[in-house]
Amino acid sequence: MAAKKTSSKVYYYGTGRRKDAVAAVRLIPGKGKITINGKDIDDYFGLDTLKLIVRQPLAATQTEDKFDVIVKAVGGGISGQARELQGSSQGERIPHT
Repeated sequence: MAAKKTSSKVYYYGTGRRKDAVAAVRLIPGKGKITINGKDIDDYFGLDTLKLIVRQPLAATQTEDKFDVIVKAVGGGISGQARELQGSSQGERIPHT
């Protein structure tokens, strides 16, 4: 993930693709809130399995409560988007703090 600094905040961003799904992801220092297309993860993904898939990279790097995740996802259906989010925020792309 690339780092970018606005006037007072640093955030990390990346774009990933899987089949027809595309996701633009921003990681902002925060408390672990995940927002997808303007909705909370619990409202966007109904299945707990899909929520787990999205949260796996954060859990693997022990950064679940260190970043807020803001996502714009399109195409591929809900399951494809969950897999893409997993791929676009994989451990090697998440900054270790």
